[in-house]
Amino acid sequence: MATSPDKIKDAYMMYLLEEGQQPASIYAFAKKLKVKETEFYEYYNSFEQIESGVWAGFFDQTLARLKSDEVFHTYSVREKLLAFYYTWIEVLTSNRSFVLRSLKDFRMQRSMRTPAALEEFKYQFEKFVKDLMAEGRESQEVKSRQLVENKYPTAFWYQTMWLLDFWSKDTSKGFEKTDTAIEKAVNTAFDLIGVSALDSVLDLAKFLYQNR
Repeated sequence: MATSPDKIKDAYMMYLLEEGQQPASIYAFAKKLKVKETEFYEYYNSFEQIESGVWAGFFDQTLARLKSDEVFHTYSVREKLLAFYYTWIEVLTSNRSFVLRSLKDFRMQRSMRTPAALEEFKYQFEKFVKDLMAEGRESQEVKSRQLVENKYPTAFWYQTMWLLDFWSKDTSKGFEKTDTAIEKAVNTAFDLIGVSALDSVLDLAKFLYQNR
């Protein structure tokens, strides 16, 4: 029976949800899937790599939905990040049981480091934010601050992890509280990285000093 990365991924996700734990071994999993163990290794080298692919896939699905919407390309940078989070949460919600199962494992690790399963997602997300910040500086939505602007992708990553945790615990209808959390978090972030009142005061002070 022909196999594929998606078939293996889907079967693995189903196994986790039904059994509550990883398969005992790749051999046992391949046997249950009715494929040769060598076929598994053609696509993945571990169960952890499958999970990494699942989380990276959530990012890819989100970005694909956004880019397929012509209106998205007309959004401001702030609106683009809001749209990303709203769409990402929709993708996660359609896979909520698996996501909660993964988060349970992440919390058991009790480490400040990014879980291995999220490393690829983190890389793609921070690249996405880096591009948004560059666009924001061009449109003047984001204030250029050379000492800290290279930290923005990391800061937004922590914000993303906070939103993920908030959503996982949200019991409101339709995850309405998560929508509110997204709006407030993104708006606060852009108020901080945009041209603020402090920037205006400093610019005025600089002007007055140069023209005294």
